[in-house]
Amino acid sequence: MSVSFAVPQPVIAAVENSESGFPVRRVFCVGRNYAAHAREMGRDPDREPPFFFTKWSETVVPSGSVVPYPQSTSDFHYEAELVAAIGKSGRNLSTSEAHDHIFGYATGLDMTRRDLQLEARKSGRPWDTGKNVEASSPLGLIKPASETGPMNKGAIRMLVNDEVKQDADLDQLIWPVADIVSFLSKLYRIEPGDLIYTGTPAGVGPVVEGDHLRVEIDGLSSLDVTIGGPAQ
Repeated sequence: MSVSFAVPQPVIAAVENSESGFPVRRVFCVGRNYAAHAREMGRDPDREPPFFFTKWSETVVPSGSVVPYPQSTSDFHYEAELVAAIGKSGRNLSTSEAHDHIFGYATGLDMTRRDLQLEARKSGRPWDTGKNVEASSPLGLIKPASETGPMNKGAIRMLVNDEVKQDADLDQLIWPVADIVSFLSKLYRIEPGDLIYTGTPAGVGPVVEGDHLRVEIDGLSSLDVTIGGPAQ
């Protein structure tokens, strides 16, 4: 008996000033990579080794999207993040080698069902139901690293309905981007198309239907999304 169904289309992220897109392969996210955010989540901000969780590529949606309010939560949170897009495969990279494997950078959001994440954390379970949610990884335009250089400093801001909620600097990252790429490459072979969400500053909080979210990072295109009604 034959089975017929539509083949899923790859997710293609937009690249600034280019008609060529960036095919998304995997999404890696770094947890608690700003000290102030670690404290607000009840954790010690000392420089412990970075840890990662993953999301499906289908969670990536472009700027201008309407992000549906997901089911099974009453505490849906924003987390503004710098995103590194990988353009070259590699394993066991040094921090100096890591920069050569970064294709570009973008603004991003790690939208989170916070109540489900905290329930999982309390029980010692994976964070998947809190983090790996449809349309939960909005992504701005990717700007090539050849134009930005290493992004180790610069303001990162989160605005909800034009009110600043997160306001920090990339130089406050506990693990800078090159360190993150190097560390990740010792766990997996990084591949072209991988996205790495590098962590969020303090100031995370809930959203409701109709909220307009905007992420700004110096030197990058802003990311704008609207929170929609319940997911169907």
